[in-house]
This record gives sequence, C-alpha cells and structure tokens, in this order.
Amino acid sequence: MSEHSNFVNFIDFTKMHGAGNDFVVLDGISDALPPIEPLAAELCDRHFGIGADQLLVVRRSRTADFRMEIFNADGSQVEMCANGIRAFYLFLRERGHTDADVISVETLSGIVRPAWAGPGRITVDMGSPILAPAKIPTRLGGAGDGPVLDVPLDLGGETVRVSCVSMGNPHAVVFVDDPDSAPVERLGPAIENHAAFPNRVNVEFVAPQGRARIRQRTWERGTGETLACGSGACAVAVVSMLRDLVDRSVAIELRGGELGIRWDSDADSVFMTGPAAEVFTGRYPLDARESGAQGE
Repeated sequence: MSEHSNFVNFIDFTKMHGAGNDFVVLDGISDALPPIEPLAAELCDRHFGIGADQLLVVRRSRTADFRMEIFNADGSQVEMCANGIRAFYLFLRERGHTDADVISVETLSGIVRPAWAGPGRITVDMGSPILAPAKIPTRLGGAGDGPVLDVPLDLGGETVRVSCVSMGNPHAVVFVDDPDSAPVERLGPAIENHAAFPNRVNVEFVAPQGRARIRQRTWERGTGETLACGSGACAVAVVSMLRDLVDRSVAIELRGGELGIRWDSDADSVFMTGPAAEVFTGRYPLDARESGAQGE
C-alpha cells in the first residue's frame, strides 16, 4: 500500500521479539496508517488483538535516519525500549529501508545508534546512564546528582530498598535472593505506581551470580512482567557496577534470553548486545473508522 493511498480496513504488521520481549511493528514509511494511539492497546491485547508487550511504529525523522514511536500494552507512549530498537533495526534491514551497519534512530529519549553485530544480533549504544534523581525522575535521593543506591521505599507497611537509574526511561532495581521466587506480581505494580516516581517506573528484581553474570526479572510500567527488558538490563548492570558487585562487562540472564552489557568508562556509554528475530507477518482487520490515514 502506498504511503499516500487511502486507508482501508486492515493494517499490515510484523510480529518480532528481542530475547522474548515481543513487539508488533508497523511500517509508517511504506504504509498509510490510521491514528495509532487509540489503537495501541487493542493491537497489543493478547486475547482480542495481535498480542505484544509493546507496539513499535517506523517513521521518517528530520533529526536522524529514522524515528521510532513506542507504545506500551496499555496504550501509553514511552521514551525508549532497548529490546525494541534491536527489533526495529532488524525490521528496517529486512524491509530494505537501510543496509547501513550503523544507523541513528530518533526516540523520545534522544538519538540512539544500533549497529549490526552479525546475523540476528545487534549492538546498541545506549549512551550515558542518568543518575541525578530529578532527571530519572524520582523523589528519592534528594536534590543532588546521585546516584540513588539502596534507598528505602515505604510501600505502606512494607519497606523495600531500591536503586534508581534512567537509561532514557526510569528504572528501580531491587536486589533479591532469588528472582524466580520474588513477589514480582505484588511488588512490581506497587513500586511502578509509587508517588516517588512521577512518571511511573520499570522495576527489576535481580541477583548477581558472581562478577560476570546477573539474573533478572522485570515488571514493565504499562505492561506487566515481560520476558526481557533491554533498558532494564542496562540499568541493572549500571547499578550493580556502581555497587561494585560485578565487572564492567556482564551477562544479564533474562527469562527470555541473555544480553551482554558493557559500560565503557572512557566513553561513559553503555553498550548492549543481544538478539532480535521476526516471528510472523499478517494483516489486522479494523472496523470502519472515521479518522483519516497518517502517512509519512
């Protein structure tokens, strides 16, 4: 379908995943799309829609090679998704939008640069971690430059200790004895929606396994528990390195796979390497809608 054609009664989509973190990808360059925000939750619904943790939309950009729009499963738009940008880059290559080994992608958190690392593997320069409380944002840790490490958080009769960092989106890291038995479904939403986090927060439950490996489970804001979270893995690595629990290069073991995270102290950039894969393509039927198409 031409980007200038009239929208009809379906959307072409691609289902992808990065270490089990799954996405619906829409091509806003090749296809005319209806307004996405009202559709995002419907498309991500696992019972009545396609089913995904997040919805990604490919757009043209005036400031980078491409622009990535990201919507959570509840329909809220968010700043950044590190697993998503790997899937996004693979989609661009496989659809012929680029053959470059490194590209720039505009997101709400700034420009991110994924690089080809071999078949099905992509390295992303995530930039510098954000440690200042006001910029994460969190009301924990005072008004200084941070870091916010091992700070008590009152959950109404229960106290947990959290460490906070932003990798373009906010994260709260909780160290536990065993992520598999951690009360993720109970504590995750309580921390996500706590008043200490004005933009809500992603929550990671983690346990280092020596100096080179960390096990992680993630509760993502607006989605719930996911099999992987790339920006969360970066946040976990940064917090663990600041606490001198692991070395500067570490493997993060997630329920959906493994990511390699390296924090380059010279460049002050965090680099994430991990998989991306296409699952299937399809057409999603839509009811007749009065709104016009959005082509770019």
